[in-house]
Amino acid sequence: MNESSERKKGAILSYVTIGINTLIQLLYVPFLIRRLGQSEYGLYSLVASIIGYLTIMDFGFGNAIIVYTSKYKAQNKLKEEKKLHGMFNLIFKIVGIIAALLGLLLFLNVNNLFGNTMTSIEIHKMKIMMLILSFNLMITFSFNIYSCIITAYEKFVFQKIISIIGLLLKPLIMLPLLFLGFKSIAMCFIITIVNIIVLISNYVYCRKKLKKKPKYIGFDKVLLKTILGYSIWIFLSVIVDKINWSLDNFLLGALSGTVSVSIYSLSSQINQMYIMFSTAISGVLLPYSSKMVAKKYSDKKLTEFVTKTGRIQLYIVGLIISGFIIFGKDFILLWVGKKFSDSYGISIALMLPMIIPLIQNSGAAIVQAKNKFKFVTLVLIGTSILNIVISIPLIKLYGALGAAFGTAIALLLGNGIIKNIYYHRVIKLDMIFFAKKIAPIAISITILTFAFNMIKHYCININHWNELIICILIYSFIYCIISILLMNNYEKNLINNIINKIRRKRYDKN
Repeated sequence: MNESSERKKGAILSYVTIGINTLIQLLYVPFLIRRLGQSEYGLYSLVASIIGYLTIMDFGFGNAIIVYTSKYKAQNKLKEEKKLHGMFNLIFKIVGIIAALLGLLLFLNVNNLFGNTMTSIEIHKMKIMMLILSFNLMITFSFNIYSCIITAYEKFVFQKIISIIGLLLKPLIMLPLLFLGFKSIAMCFIITIVNIIVLISNYVYCRKKLKKKPKYIGFDKVLLKTILGYSIWIFLSVIVDKINWSLDNFLLGALSGTVSVSIYSLSSQINQMYIMFSTAISGVLLPYSSKMVAKKYSDKKLTEFVTKTGRIQLYIVGLIISGFIIFGKDFILLWVGKKFSDSYGISIALMLPMIIPLIQNSGAAIVQAKNKFKFVTLVLIGTSILNIVISIPLIKLYGALGAAFGTAIALLLGNGIIKNIYYHRVIKLDMIFFAKKIAPIAISITILTFAFNMIKHYCININHWNELIICILIYSFIYCIISILLMNNYEKNLINNIINKIRRKRYDKN
């Protein structure tokens, strides 16, 4: 299978993965909340987000390995590639041990951090979960090199299939345990076991199929220095993401309690599903972007590439955000009940400012490939500090909704405004051209959302799932018709090619 085919099939499988994940969330989360209770669900979400902070120990090395492996592969530098893999295989194992020790440090300070807002039983459960997930993180880092190699070699089909298997295993194993009375601690065990299965699968594939056996053959100080110069800015951008998406849970846990955490966590889950639908395409583009930069494509070509993927992503993002604005409140009430009704406003506050960065993911990949992430990262660090400063008083006044508004302001300023100026002036991506090509789609989606929302408000009352599904299908059909009318020849040909391939496969089977 050639690399272009892998990218296309990888993108398709990404959406299959997201579809399965979304279906699991829809069916599994309400049952999980009922079995755990709102408070323990919030407790589990809090622990997961705290341990998630330790994933920053990757230091941006994962992205750096993918970029440099792609470059060495394109330039046929096998010796340099071997040294890279061997050196970072050792580094990741050391990082895994350090992450586990930091997890232990957090375990020892749970009382100091959350003793004022949690019961002694919640503190006890939290400590056990932290130990389990810290061990999980250590194992993940130890095997991280294999996942990086598979991505760099663009073996997306295998990667996505393993991801799908992992997604299915967690609820399939956990459901009977929930019926038997096991709760959040058991969930952490299952997550760890499934993760180990995925990691071993990556290890076997890498060694048997790709014939890659990372072996330490010496420390290349020059290479390490070069990669550190690249990865430090990726690392700082990961810290920014953790501040924007995980720190709110921490602040709510310390200032408000587990119920507020549960409401915000549900909104965060909705937002993450929304993000995944957009990044499914861009997730397979970093190796390709690295090759484009290595082969010195012109700024015009890179701009066209960002614009093409941006328009396609906007069709997808637009359907999700507009659909959620119209039907999100009804969906949340039917899905998890009135206790989580505040999650609707919080979700919208988190989703709206993400539109711009989500349709520009391919631009971010080019910035990484050009190793010009420094300024963007510094700006995002500044806006994240602003997020913390704004969020603390807003949480005290408005709880979870205040946390969401703080994050929204920071995202809009950093990702929406300053980053685009940098793309245009320094990276030489023509963002004015990009905006002109994006504008007709954005304006049409806005008008459609406003019009349909008014119709629903005055004419439609949704009380059951079947009514909600019918309304969503009608809206989706209208949205698709309008999208087709807005499509250019490239986008129409893309759809026609997909339809023709499906027809050929059916014909071949017959």
